[in-house]
Amino acid sequence: MAECPKCAAVSDDDAVDCPQCGVVFAKFQQRAAVAALGAAASDSRAGRVSTAMRDPTAGLVRLGRAALLVVLLVWTVQFARAPMSAENTSAILHLPNLVFHEAGHVLFGLFGRFMTVLGGSLLQFLVPLVLAVAFLRQKTPFGAIVCAWWAGENLVDVAPYIADARALELVLLGGRTGAEVEGHDWEYLLTQLGWLHLDRTLGLAVHRAGLAIMFAALVWGAMYLLRHRDSGVLTLPEETA
Repeated sequence: MAECPKCAAVSDDDAVDCPQCGVVFAKFQQRAAVAALGAAASDSRAGRVSTAMRDPTAGLVRLGRAALLVVLLVWTVQFARAPMSAENTSAILHLPNLVFHEAGHVLFGLFGRFMTVLGGSLLQFLVPLVLAVAFLRQKTPFGAIVCAWWAGENLVDVAPYIADARALELVLLGGRTGAEVEGHDWEYLLTQLGWLHLDRTLGLAVHRAGLAIMFAALVWGAMYLLRHRDSGVLTLPEETA
């Protein structure tokens, strides 16, 4: 004899359903198994979150990220308040940017002179964008946020170079101005495009675009930290933007 799992009524071993409450034994067991699997999955997720929240480094990571955003915000405000000029770009970041700038000339050297010249400024903007995409693919959005800010800073870094196309007063890598070496990258590029008379306008537009990207990255970063302020999910491999 078998006992009904719902009402405990006794029935034959080969019975399909309960003679008292009518429950179908096979369906009842199937539903019970599905419910058990759902409960196990929920317990597993809760266990992962609980482990992350108990991680003593979660709060330090969050604090460090918040501090970095504050530093970047102060830096960005300084860029925004200062007039566009080479002196008001970042001395700390200019040298790393310059490495990618010079590498761009080499990398794009296979595509003709125009692309060779353009490749310097182009690569120094593309490198942080590529890194941002890589961080997003690895599900580490805060790294993408910082790289997006860096991409905007590179536009701010390039803007005085564009605006100097006619004046040629900017001191170049060799220690001489563009006038002393018969021009520079953006003097050549804008001349080829017939836009040399727009150098200040284009430089200012690029400067403002860079600032907009930097501020947008900071807003993204603040929203990201606010979304994760009450949990340790920041340390989980599955973290998402």
